[in-house]
Amino acid sequence: MKLLTMREAIAELVPDGASLAIGLQLEQMIPFAAGHEIIRQKRRGLTLIGPISDILFDQMIGAGCVEKVIAAWVGNVMMGSAYNFRRAVEEHGLEVVNMTNFTVALALQAGAMGMPFLPTISALGSDVTKGNQFLAEIESPFSLEQEPCGDGRPRPSRPSEARRTGSEPSKKLLAVRALNPDVTIVHVQRADAEGNAHCWGNFGVMIEAVRAAKRVIVVAEEIVEPEIIASDPNRTVVPGFLVNAVIECRYGAHPSPVQGYYKRDDTFFRQYHEQTKTKSDSDAWLDRWVYGVADRRAYMNQLGACRVDELSVKQHAYAAQTDFGY
Repeated sequence: MKLLTMREAIAELVPDGASLAIGLQLEQMIPFAAGHEIIRQKRRGLTLIGPISDILFDQMIGAGCVEKVIAAWVGNVMMGSAYNFRRAVEEHGLEVVNMTNFTVALALQAGAMGMPFLPTISALGSDVTKGNQFLAEIESPFSLEQEPCGDGRPRPSRPSEARRTGSEPSKKLLAVRALNPDVTIVHVQRADAEGNAHCWGNFGVMIEAVRAAKRVIVVAEEIVEPEIIASDPNRTVVPGFLVNAVIECRYGAHPSPVQGYYKRDDTFFRQYHEQTKTKSDSDAWLDRWVYGVADRRAYMNQLGACRVDELSVKQHAYAAQTDFGY
């Protein structure tokens, strides 16, 4: 049975010391409810993996769950600094592997493909490569100037920057080491009880992280019948055979947005920024919004019905009907 409660799924699938890919869809569909349950269960020694990593990383760091961060950026996307992250780096030596959004994507894609690395020219010449265990300069085995024809004979290459500038083409590439998270947690609009999930909007690196992970948890705004998922197969971006647990959790991504369900709670992000500037302030925030509520229902009750109504979709934008018949 893949349909579990949030408490059951985290207890079963997210152990201490796990590497965890989370917050993969950039600024939307961040699985805050799952992160809060991880905090409540007092997981320790986690490695967090993500691209632009918003305040969920900061909350988990402030709660003492995190030992290492592999990310392109950590902060409050709306307001700037993430104070718990900054304190952990400056005062407690939190280990940080500095990546770019694209190298995070390549690392997860390499993991999904079963490859040890994937090559790129992105980030060459930047400081991101310095002392980075996930990035290494390598020599290209192929010449940019000798592109073979179909019969094996070399043919003139297409116009290149090297030809325009008169410089020699670089043979250097950057090898991006594969990432295979122990657990990937994603939030989607809807799924069936086997974890086949529909998602629309910005995917970010969600699909790569799902395919690269050893275990996958899908959190959905609603669990629907298999017939609904089957009615639109092209929207099934997470297949159930990759999923270990699926959880129904309405408003599970608040304060981030879920397209078609609720918008971003800008006020909440501003309040978090103001209320976590010191360690004691952050502890008080966690006591109120994480430790002080038993589950997501209690969290939303504390948020209040008026606030929830403000976040609801005010202008629907439905896709045109699709005919899969023959």
